Amino acid sequence: MKVPLNKVSAAGLIIALGIIYGDIGTSPLYVFNAIINNRTIDEALIIGSLSCIIWTLTLQTTVKYVWLVLRADNRGEGGIFALYALVRRHRRWLVLPAMIGGAALLADGIITPPISITSAVEGLQKLPALTNIDEAIVYIVLVILALFFFLQQFGTASIGKFFGPVMMVWFSMLAVLGATHLFDDITILRAFSPTYAVEFVSTYPNSLWLLGAVFLCTTGAEALYSDLGHCGKGNIRVSWLFVKICLILNYLGQGASLLAHHSGLTITAAVKEQMGINAFYDLMPQWFIIPGVIIATTAAVIASQAMISGSFTLISEAMRLNLWPKLKIRYPSEARGQLFIPSLNLMMFVGCVIVVLYFRTSERMEAAYGLAIIATMLMTTILFANFMVSRRVNPAYIWIFLALYLALESLFLFALLQKFTHGGYITVLIGGAMFLIMYVWFKARKIKNRYVEFVRLEHYIPKIQELSNDRTVPKYATHLVYLTSADNPKEIEHKIIYSILNRKPKRADIYWFIHVDTLDDPYTMEYKVDHIIPNDIIRVEFRLGFRVEPRINLMFRKVVEDLVANKEVNITSRYESLERSNIVGDFQFIVMEKYLSQDNDLPIWERMLMNFHFWLKDISLSEERGFGLDTSTVTIEKFPLIVSPVTNLSLKRLPSDD
Repeated sequence: MKVPLNKVSAAGLIIALGIIYGDIGTSPLYVFNAIINNRTIDEALIIGSLSCIIWTLTLQTTVKYVWLVLRADNRGEGGIFALYALVRRHRRWLVLPAMIGGAALLADGIITPPISITSAVEGLQKLPALTNIDEAIVYIVLVILALFFFLQQFGTASIGKFFGPVMMVWFSMLAVLGATHLFDDITILRAFSPTYAVEFVSTYPNSLWLLGAVFLCTTGAEALYSDLGHCGKGNIRVSWLFVKICLILNYLGQGASLLAHHSGLTITAAVKEQMGINAFYDLMPQWFIIPGVIIATTAAVIASQAMISGSFTLISEAMRLNLWPKLKIRYPSEARGQLFIPSLNLMMFVGCVIVVLYFRTSERMEAAYGLAIIATMLMTTILFANFMVSRRVNPAYIWIFLALYLALESLFLFALLQKFTHGGYITVLIGGAMFLIMYVWFKARKIKNRYVEFVRLEHYIPKIQELSNDRTVPKYATHLVYLTSADNPKEIEHKIIYSILNRKPKRADIYWFIHVDTLDDPYTMEYKVDHIIPNDIIRVEFRLGFRVEPRINLMFRKVVEDLVANKEVNITSRYESLERSNIVGDFQFIVMEKYLSQDNDLPIWERMLMNFHFWLKDISLSEERGFGLDTSTVTIEKFPLIVSPVTNLSLKRLPSDD
């Protein structure tokens, strides 16, 4: 079903519920449980923290993301890399916040499935017969995760259409459960006043620690922007009104129930286990526990699906922006945005399993949750401020935006750092590893660019033509194709000229030079042909969006077909025996593969960085597969990468014995 992105529609609203709001929609499962843990239930705690929840959802989600950041759409697409693509040409240093934000999102993608699914399954403990099944819950969660990641390879095209209706049921359930308990203590409505939030932050003991738990209510806000292209900003904004109402109603119901039934009680681990206290599941009547757990678990799986799909998209964008090693990508269906990265799927599954086995309960996972996403939000704030600068927004508005959100998000960051030693370090380790890969891949490319030497192609055209007509040299191929990184169509890498003329002279009838330019918009697919020497030397420039997979073999074939149809090129073999039969000539791709030469005199840090880069390159997808080339028509030529040649070599010649 095609969703109209530019206008609000019933289909768009339903799909928005299924794709976008899974993470933030499952937050009621654990937010209040995290707040009341080891705390005494009283009005200051419940109303104060609830007021913080309401105004965090308002300022952070509604104002920042739904109202402001959604305006930064990149041809209908969103997400931190889409935003970076909009501003990267204005300030080069913005690659750092983009990498930090992207790495943090990947870390969040590993934390979200365990905490969401575990929080949902723990509802089984509300049944009298299943009170002590802590170990069983761990195994249930692991089985769900294994099945969940196994099914990723088949895509979500067939089952994705059910996500929206399921999440509609989930949010409706949240609203009904909350509304039915609202009158347990109607004074809970005082939480709408921001004065209680301010008083809570300024006076409540260890409120900074509790703000880390409060922040969990908005952890899915980044998904609003990341999934912009799937639903459109209109559908997101309208559906958010419904989602926000349902969330707040549920939080109000939880708060009212806690004040009415547990006021004055200190919620220690022993008390929680003895009385079976669970702020979310306490809203359900006993007969509804099993259906409630099933619905909650399904919603948690959908939330996890959104995070995993988002991670696949994120890495594919990073690869196109040269921020991640090339990985194999599969396309389970022809649906837009449907892709599957096997190695990333395995990595995230292993990460999720480790998180579950290490923390074992959602209560312990809460300490590790949130730190990654606040880092992403801070980076989005920086990038969006630069976006506003590029759009010539009044500087006063930019400074107000920065002052408000840097202050607010820094406060949450400090609050979440309080939990570093309680599990937050896991998030930092995961995010740090992801950032290291991005940084090394990006920095190594900059170092390699020192070595790239470009020459004027016009100086070598006569020599190439002479070689092409030299029948004393065995013909290498009818069509010889090179990939070039030269942005200027009048230039070419010296290594390509060396490969053609010097290394092993490669005689061909037609020389093709292919250049791929990654654009700032997501889905552009264009090409331009420059007939340098008609029917002898041809340059093809592909202009591809950062979300377009570079299937060069397929694209190049289409270009050749168009050129033949327009009679711009003759691809018939020029072997006399074959030419008479109009047999198409052979195409041979030459891929220049670098290796780090031992003749480099690099500083120790850069040598370590380059060694790590080439190790990543060895375990990732090869150049020819990364560009979608048919390996049967590809020749690999290795050449040494010398970025810092040795200059102080002292070699003394001895006199001969004669």
